[in-house]
Amino acid sequence: MNVKTVLVLLVLALATIFALVCVLLTRGKGPSTCQHQPLEEEDTDGGQSLVFADLSPEEMVQVVRYLRASLGVQLVDASRAKPSDNCIASIDLQVPAKAEVLRFLDEGGTRPPREALAVLYFGNQPDPNVTEYVVGPLPTPAYHRDVTVQRYGGTVPYHRRPVTGKEYMDINALIQQELRKAPGFLAACCDSDGTDLAILTTAPRGFKSGDRATWFVLFQNTPGTGYYLSPVGLEVLVDHSSLDISQWAVSRVFYNGQYLASAGALEDAFLSGLLKVIRLKKPQAEAVLGSMRPRQPPGSPGPLQFEPQGPRYHVRDNRVTFQGWSVTFGMNPNSGPRLFDIRYRGKRIVYELSLQEALALYGSNCPGGMSTRYLDGSFGIGRFAYELVRGLDCPYTATYVDRHYLVESETPKTNQNSLCIFEHDAAIPLRRHFSDSQSLYYGGLRRNVLVIRTISTLINYDYIWDFMFHGSGAVEVRVHATGYISSSFLHGQGTNYGNRVGPHTLGTMHLHHIHYKVDLDVDGQLNSLETQDMEYELVQDPWSKQNIMERLYLHRGKLQTEDEAAFPLSAPMPRYLSFASPNLNRWGHPRSYRIQITSLAGKHLPTSSPMERAISWGRYQLAVTRRKEEEPASTSVYNQNDPWTPTVAFADFINNETITNEDLVAWISVGFLHVPHAEDVPNTVTVGNSVGFFLRPYNYFDEDPSVDSPDGVYFGGEQDSGVCGTNPLACLSLTAVCAPYLPPFRYRGFFNL
Repeated sequence: MNVKTVLVLLVLALATIFALVCVLLTRGKGPSTCQHQPLEEEDTDGGQSLVFADLSPEEMVQVVRYLRASLGVQLVDASRAKPSDNCIASIDLQVPAKAEVLRFLDEGGTRPPREALAVLYFGNQPDPNVTEYVVGPLPTPAYHRDVTVQRYGGTVPYHRRPVTGKEYMDINALIQQELRKAPGFLAACCDSDGTDLAILTTAPRGFKSGDRATWFVLFQNTPGTGYYLSPVGLEVLVDHSSLDISQWAVSRVFYNGQYLASAGALEDAFLSGLLKVIRLKKPQAEAVLGSMRPRQPPGSPGPLQFEPQGPRYHVRDNRVTFQGWSVTFGMNPNSGPRLFDIRYRGKRIVYELSLQEALALYGSNCPGGMSTRYLDGSFGIGRFAYELVRGLDCPYTATYVDRHYLVESETPKTNQNSLCIFEHDAAIPLRRHFSDSQSLYYGGLRRNVLVIRTISTLINYDYIWDFMFHGSGAVEVRVHATGYISSSFLHGQGTNYGNRVGPHTLGTMHLHHIHYKVDLDVDGQLNSLETQDMEYELVQDPWSKQNIMERLYLHRGKLQTEDEAAFPLSAPMPRYLSFASPNLNRWGHPRSYRIQITSLAGKHLPTSSPMERAISWGRYQLAVTRRKEEEPASTSVYNQNDPWTPTVAFADFINNETITNEDLVAWISVGFLHVPHAEDVPNTVTVGNSVGFFLRPYNYFDEDPSVDSPDGVYFGGEQDSGVCGTNPLACLSLTAVCAPYLPPFRYRGFFNL
């Protein structure tokens, strides 16, 4: 056989193989290529969603320039400012009034002016205070107005301001100076001179308005590990209330159950043998309690989620659309993620869905732990949402979005890739049925959901904030808690306040309490609150009238006032509670959305506590109030450092106003009690540590809207379910060859810290 004949046969063989491949790929009219498919026809809003857009870095810079030129006072960059200086604390979007926005979105009115909210600390004044200005219009500011009294009913005293990074640095320097008075003690207790110890703040800072005295807890600090599990037993109380840093002082020291006046007194007690010292050695990085370094080499890779023909959602600017959903997203540097103008099939369901606050309240027999009530909004839930790790925090192929903020600096910062958006296959049917009687068939629909996620690291804890949008028209909101537990040094009756999780470590009990604002607009702005629940009634059977039976019936109700719609945390709540429109569906029922809460919240702080009003939102698992522009948030960043005279007290929102056919807001609390245990080391796991709520359509539609999903599956017993044209699942073997391009892994989350 000559070479020419061989080549001819080879060409014929290749042509035959190519033809067979083409037949296989087109069998049953299945997908024939791995090219990205065009997205479903997406409605374009003409940039309307930008009315809610977070400020750009360029806009922030313009506001800083305007304030510097217009206020007539000397401003020091907040990253360097002393308490006695004036500085710009933060700049964020001033969300326009709802009425203005709806005129623009729904009635073709003019776009509301774009404005910023600037917070300034005025320490260099005869009457130091915190002032808030609205600055506009952007991008070229020409005016500012003081809105402090309008927002809070009075001025904001200076002592309520959050502690800045510069203030913490100055406090740390003071503590290091104080520790130098106890060299013998530090060498004995901690194998340290004090400079290598980590210092952790607590809050609030005292017992009455005007106090600014904070307990700081000291820990062994091993690089590359979380120090939160390694307390040394030493805590110091710093009075930093004066605007003159030279007047700050350590007013009390605590060690292993004993209180002393100063570090000098601590050293004297040690040298006199009056102090019981627990001698700790510096642990090695690989052996330190709580090390997250893997103990095993990498194994075979796990499942990889990807879209064979590209994402089926579309992100443009601050808006994402997906199979009938349209959601506008953003981030408040203090309170965290916020969503606006949530629509399904073109109709608005929620005007605003936003995180308000995250409370962590601790117990301990050490002063720092027993006095801690962290209000994380004052630290910065949105500000500390750092870059997400591709492939672990979110699917590798998710869409990642940068967030920008200006806090404690005159220069904007960017948290790259700090919000992710992806479609998630929940690996469970949204609905399904196998028919084995009368006729044989199978019908079902995969539960695919659009997820918007961000993760905040607030000192030791990491909160995973999820907002999910289902094909059934339901919205799911969920938070998972992970990260490190906080701890105290184990002494005395410490196990009354938690569990021992290390040689000298007490995992301190605490409760997590999260608050959300949900401004529902169900088939219009005007809604009422309807309830339904089960009851039993004793009736005589109607067919013989000789027997008594317990008949289940539906008890319907309608709540008329805010007081009726405020459900205490531990009180029973109707199982069905819905925002109802006056409009009816095809079957004669009000078009409604049901609020369904999933929570295991611990007990609320007693109302007799002098600081309870600052977290009075925590009294209620649900409270429904009339929407008011002057009640934009349930709390304030100023509540942390003065909870005794709260700047915003949510309890004041509830004043028995009517809630029938009004624009209403649902304020929802979720949470859980956490008693740390051995399995919380190194980290608390997300399994079992999540809470949240659903917004579910209830007679809003005439049938389940997911019947229009393109992902439905149906085949009968007489059909060949292995044919791609009959059953989309039979196409998966073909689409599975469409392996995605994965961009190289990069991470820059350690920048801009």
